[in-house]
Amino acid sequence: MSKQFRDAFQRMSKNVPNMPSGGSGGGGIGDAAGRAAGSALVAIGLGYGAYNSFYNVEGGHRAIVFNRLTGMKETVYGEGLNFNIPWFERPVIYDIRTRPVNLQTLTGSKDLQMVTIAIRVLHKPNPNELVWIYRYLGKNYDERVLPSIMNECAKAVVARYNANELLTKRDKVSADIAAELKMRASGFKVMLDDVAITHLSFSPEYAKAVEAKQVAQQDAERAKYIVIGAMQEKKTIITKARGEAESAELIGTAVKKNPGFMKLRRIDAARDIADIVSGSGNKIYLNADSLLLNLLGDADDKFAKGTGAKGRW
Repeated sequence: MSKQFRDAFQRMSKNVPNMPSGGSGGGGIGDAAGRAAGSALVAIGLGYGAYNSFYNVEGGHRAIVFNRLTGMKETVYGEGLNFNIPWFERPVIYDIRTRPVNLQTLTGSKDLQMVTIAIRVLHKPNPNELVWIYRYLGKNYDERVLPSIMNECAKAVVARYNANELLTKRDKVSADIAAELKMRASGFKVMLDDVAITHLSFSPEYAKAVEAKQVAQQDAERAKYIVIGAMQEKKTIITKARGEAESAELIGTAVKKNPGFMKLRRIDAARDIADIVSGSGNKIYLNADSLLLNLLGDADDKFAKGTGAKGRW
């Protein structure tokens, strides 16, 4: 715009002396026109200077000024309306609000397993070092600095841990990456508010190996519980057999000492049979011996005699 202003001024200054004049009256008109043109040029210059003498810095931004004569000023200008000299000075405005940047990289762990890790970093420039950042990095400082240092720090930290430790100690891995990144970024006047691991995955072969290991461990645990159950069942059977043996021994002792014990058991059996027969809808006719109801007869003697006769045959 300053070049256009100079060109317009030169054209008007050339045209003013060549305006037609007619005697003394014509000369007066020419002088008046020249003064009017000069006034117009002055007004245009003042308007241009007034318009370009101020610039506004929005919220969350900071400004630095480049001077055509002295170079970069060391002052950092805050939010609001600020003054500069037109054409000689040019403001450069930086956004100092926190912004995210994401990076995904493939690297190797301590046990030589390939790991894909994704990192998200919240960063912003140091507001007090904007002059240094512009002088050495420019406005796109984040594109020049962050991808390389994020990649390097992530690979350096992941190489310290085994593949299983990357999962079990994920918080420590994230803290180590954050510490490395903050130390490296501070050398470039960049501030990091947060560093997080957003994704972590292993090669398909390693994932299959881990799954097979988990299945084997589950099978081993299942087999262990099966063995424990079998041992408990064995103890139960042994205990039950001992109980039955002791019961039989006690019954034999009771029969020897008191023959009426068998009659008492026969009465209990007859009662059970009678309950079953009475509850049945069929008509069943059996003799008293078959139902064990001949309590006062000689069933025992008949049974003994039958047993003896078979023995003789």
